Amino acid sequence: MHRMAPEIQDQRLPTTAAAGAAEAPPAVVGVRTTKPKKLTLIPLIFLIYFEVAGGPYGEEPAVQAAGPLLALIGFLVFPFIWSVPEAMITAELATAFPGNGGFVIWADRAFGPFAGSLMGTWKLLSGVINIASFPLLCMEYLKKLFPVVSSGLPRNLGLLSFTLVLSFLNFLGLTVVGYAAVVLGVVSLLPFILMSAIAIPQIRPHRWLSLGEKGVKKDWTLYFNTLFWNLNFWDNVSTLAGEVDRPQRTFPVGLFFAVIFTCVAYLIPLFAVTGSVSVGQSQWDTGFHAEAAEMIAGKWLKIWIEVGAVLSSVGLFEAQLSSCAFQILGMAELGMIPSFFGARSKWFNTPWVGILFSTAVCIAMSYMNFEDVVGSANLLYSLGMLLEFASFLWLRRKMPHIKRPYRVPLGLPWLAVMCLIPAGFLILIMVLATKVVYMVAGLMTVGGIGFYFLMNFCRSRKIMRFSDGGDVGAMEEG
Repeated sequence: MHRMAPEIQDQRLPTTAAAGAAEAPPAVVGVRTTKPKKLTLIPLIFLIYFEVAGGPYGEEPAVQAAGPLLALIGFLVFPFIWSVPEAMITAELATAFPGNGGFVIWADRAFGPFAGSLMGTWKLLSGVINIASFPLLCMEYLKKLFPVVSSGLPRNLGLLSFTLVLSFLNFLGLTVVGYAAVVLGVVSLLPFILMSAIAIPQIRPHRWLSLGEKGVKKDWTLYFNTLFWNLNFWDNVSTLAGEVDRPQRTFPVGLFFAVIFTCVAYLIPLFAVTGSVSVGQSQWDTGFHAEAAEMIAGKWLKIWIEVGAVLSSVGLFEAQLSSCAFQILGMAELGMIPSFFGARSKWFNTPWVGILFSTAVCIAMSYMNFEDVVGSANLLYSLGMLLEFASFLWLRRKMPHIKRPYRVPLGLPWLAVMCLIPAGFLILIMVLATKVVYMVAGLMTVGGIGFYFLMNFCRSRKIMRFSDGGDVGAMEEG
């Protein structure tokens, strides 16, 4: 990969967040009292891991939908047609535009403020809807330990409490969240390492070849949504670029190791369990790994995996809430939303308004059906990713000489081919969506378009205070 000298890195400041506190509105940065700590490589790797996966929890419905063989093929092939291209695009653009806001900045630079605002709407809403799935996933595991939280008031109170407590923890700062992710990642993966090791002598390879139960129709919507949900959101970490130590160097390395780490964490337990446990396809619902652990090693491992699932949900929630909050902060610094949304806590330097807003939307969405939550997040994310691929290609054509500390080693025609394959998958995901998902995503998109024009009206009438975005359009070219 390409490297930049420190003196060149210091010149690459594309947003007001990176340009310095002196030129930014007081509402955005005036409360800072000390120089904030930056994310280093190891916490960044685990934050990316929790942005995307958080462990094998939630991969089970792929087996239920299409059988062991197609589930294994999916988790083997999908990273190459989706995860790797998305991670490489994220590495190039996040190092070329190392400011908070990530993909919002990319769309804005490529196609203008309307595209940037629409990208912000799609990605933010898909992010907070995705966050809402983690309390639901946590409840699925907790009810196996405590049946009282399986329905009714106890379940609703559990969802609300989980969301509020973890949102409060996010106020403590991004470095705290990063190091907590390291601990949560290690602890939540340990039982899967043990289960896989114990399962090896029990593996019967012919079980991997099963296409599922005879007479059971394959659920392609569930299958593709499960793969997509478990292996997307690589670009979410780009919204934290302004908080990363030496992002031009740290981002590509962090993404490289996170891709390997994530794929291995999914595949090894899936190979171990499908090869060692013979059960009906219908039993492979969310949380089945815990049942398999009891069959393989005993109840003690089942309990450990269920506890690990809760810890993984904590890590997923914290990492993705951080990305959403810093995306809101970045949009405020770019002048897309009022400066108030970029306010930081004077104690922890965290974007408290962004955290509060994201939490409120998450609570509202957390009572939806789990499959509708996943489907809505996937459809909105798909719209945003199509715009992101277009932004990536257009920026290569529009700004070919911009300094790119990491550059995907392909020319523009081959980059188009690289983006075309995952774009086709995005269209497939959109076609397979349900009516409820279409309705939710459509209403949110219309709302996002209306919000853009509302913000323009407020800016023109000076109803609220907006950042001027600093020298948003300026780029240092070689």
